[in-house]
Amino acid sequence: MFDHVGFGVTNFQRSAAFYDAALAPLGIRKLYVVPKEFTGGVDAVGYGAARPMFWISQQDATQGKLHVAFAAQTRAQVDAFYEAAMKSGGRDNGAPGLRPHYDKDYYGAFVLDPDGFNVEAVCRAPE
Repeated sequence: MFDHVGFGVTNFQRSAAFYDAALAPLGIRKLYVVPKEFTGGVDAVGYGAARPMFWISQQDATQGKLHVAFAAQTRAQVDAFYEAAMKSGGRDNGAPGLRPHYDKDYYGAFVLDPDGFNVEAVCRAPE
């Protein structure tokens, strides 16, 4: 349904370091750094596996609640996401585990990123 999504952060370097580490276990990495001549001097990067689909920038920091969930292929990836996110400045918002109230095979982990946004990794594959 979505081609890509992006939002502003309050501290670009801190958030980029968080997402570099947290998304790596999911096979998601920084694929594109937008040249500042195209952004009016604003830092902006895109993350993805094959193409950039998730973007952050140091402009107009997003306010309010935000929840984004990244797909994991395995439950071990969810666990690794959670550990990496916690080690890189994330705050616990739900340790890895089954969430059968969402779906019988829904295995997810939730962390708050440096701006307090709810970031999740979810695997829907049966064990």
